[in-house]
Amino acid sequence: MLMDIHQRDDLPFPSSLPEFQRLFPNDAACAAYLEKARWRKGFLCPNCGTIGEPYRFAKRPGVLRCRECNCDTRLTAGTVMERSHTPLNIWFWAAYLVTSQTPGMSAVQFQRQLGLRRYETAFQILHKLRAGMVRPDQDRIGGKPGEHVEVDETYVGGRTRGKGRGVHDKILVASAVEVRQRKPGTKLNKRKGGRYAGRVRLAVVPDRSTKSLCGFVEGSVVPNTMIVTDDWGSYADLTKRGYKHLAVAERGDPRVAEEHLPIIHLVFSNLKTWLRGTHHGVSHQHLQAYLNEFTFRFNRWLYPFNSFRSLLGIAGDANAPTYNELYSGKWEHPTCFG
Repeated sequence: MLMDIHQRDDLPFPSSLPEFQRLFPNDAACAAYLEKARWRKGFLCPNCGTIGEPYRFAKRPGVLRCRECNCDTRLTAGTVMERSHTPLNIWFWAAYLVTSQTPGMSAVQFQRQLGLRRYETAFQILHKLRAGMVRPDQDRIGGKPGEHVEVDETYVGGRTRGKGRGVHDKILVASAVEVRQRKPGTKLNKRKGGRYAGRVRLAVVPDRSTKSLCGFVEGSVVPNTMIVTDDWGSYADLTKRGYKHLAVAERGDPRVAEEHLPIIHLVFSNLKTWLRGTHHGVSHQHLQAYLNEFTFRFNRWLYPFNSFRSLLGIAGDANAPTYNELYSGKWEHPTCFG
């Protein structure tokens, strides 16, 4: 008997792979979950709008046929699993591993855990899941009373031998992070003045121009939010674009940075450690996908089961790359601002 997850809002996230496999032991269990997740009030035909019990096929468990118009609907349509020949239970295990492993997994580790023959299959599944980490209707951060948003940019990249010091071959990444205040009297209130990170946004930007940096802010942060930045001139237009703006003159002094922009520098430090430690560096082509994964983990670490559901693209439409798109370079990884 399958456990009805949707009628168990208090159901904890499985703490181990064996526990997860008891919930989803085979493709039939995964298909039943997908169907209930997509149509909680019963199957709704996307073609004619009829609600009712569909025809089912023993040899095609992932296909439902409307009794009214005879239109076939695939359970994986509109999810990151669409057009995939990989079994459903592998997809579910993959999503579980991605959401349950705190530091994440490299494609090599992923291949071993899932028992996949080809590295390319593991690589593609991971990137399809990363595509599900950015919602098309993702809301902007900030906008809450008593909070502000820190914005800054940093260069991400590896060594540049023979080119001297500088930012050769490195990629510019912009970030915005909500800064919240702990309640007075709590044990952690003494750390960083009681400030801690809320939600974060990260995106590759082409340069440090006003168009790039202010464009990133407009796509990531709710207007009328207090934005705290360093005194780089490209941020000066923020007030004209409907934001409250405080520019802090760092002048390379780490003490000033720690005082006025401590949270975003902590985010950058964690990001670079994660990229080096888990993925051992990433290519320019796919960096945005890894930024999306870091953002997804950072913003949802307290809600693993919701992460699992959204990662499979169940909650809404999710566009994911095909094998050819990934390896040809034609695929553009989604960002928080289009």
